[in-house]
Amino acid sequence: MNFANITSSLYKSCSKDVDFEITKERRDAYERIKYELKNAPVLILPDFELPFKLYIDAACSQGLGAALHQRQIVNGESREGLICYISRQLKDSEARYGATQTECLCLVWALEKLHYYLEGAVFEVYIYCTALKSLLNMKTTNRHILRWKIAIQDYRGNMIIIYKEGKSHTNADGLSRWTLDNVERNLAYDPEVAAEIPIHFMEIDKKKNFRFFEWAPESGTPDSGNTSSEGTETPILVIGSSELHTEFFNAVMKTYAKHKQFGILLQLL
Repeated sequence: MNFANITSSLYKSCSKDVDFEITKERRDAYERIKYELKNAPVLILPDFELPFKLYIDAACSQGLGAALHQRQIVNGESREGLICYISRQLKDSEARYGATQTECLCLVWALEKLHYYLEGAVFEVYIYCTALKSLLNMKTTNRHILRWKIAIQDYRGNMIIIYKEGKSHTNADGLSRWTLDNVERNLAYDPEVAAEIPIHFMEIDKKKNFRFFEWAPESGTPDSGNTSSEGTETPILVIGSSELHTEFFNAVMKTYAKHKQFGILLQLL
């Protein structure tokens, strides 16, 4: 398969003197690229007799990304193939980390999620943050980094950390900037991260006023109108039906036309 031929029409649309237009040819090329990235021959099966290559990158305040590669002999030719790639969004608390902390977190997270490939294997880790090269020998009082140093001790004898320039580190960089949602079908799903994502819902009281809540769950899901012992409700907005301006209300009604609870509200007002 020739990626250059498939993407030629897409690259042309990005030229300065060409009007951007979505044609059937460009749409088909886009869909073909999506398919090829998710199927063979891009993805290969791991060979546990050979060393792995782990590419990681963290985008501050955005997400984490990692790609696991391996160089194998395919049809008599040595080539580097992709085994899998993973990504996830940062928690609110993680989004406040500095660059070095975020990169350290990315390494520990990638090792944890891909441990069934890397445990006991020899592998190289390619990074963009030079400070991460000295992580194993870093002297610091930062509690996060100290905990992460302990977490990666099992890999110390088999892991080599290599710096790679950002312009050639595009696989992991792209994954960290366009992360997948933290849902169970995501290979990198993290229940702890999912538990920190607030859930918003609406409650209607007897006076036909409605309130918007932010519910920070620990487990389970909230029941509208009740305070769950498994989470904390925080009211973020209270609006009385008599206070609604017609123009504002029409805009809200249009936006939430398919929202089940909003439909109930419309029947009450």
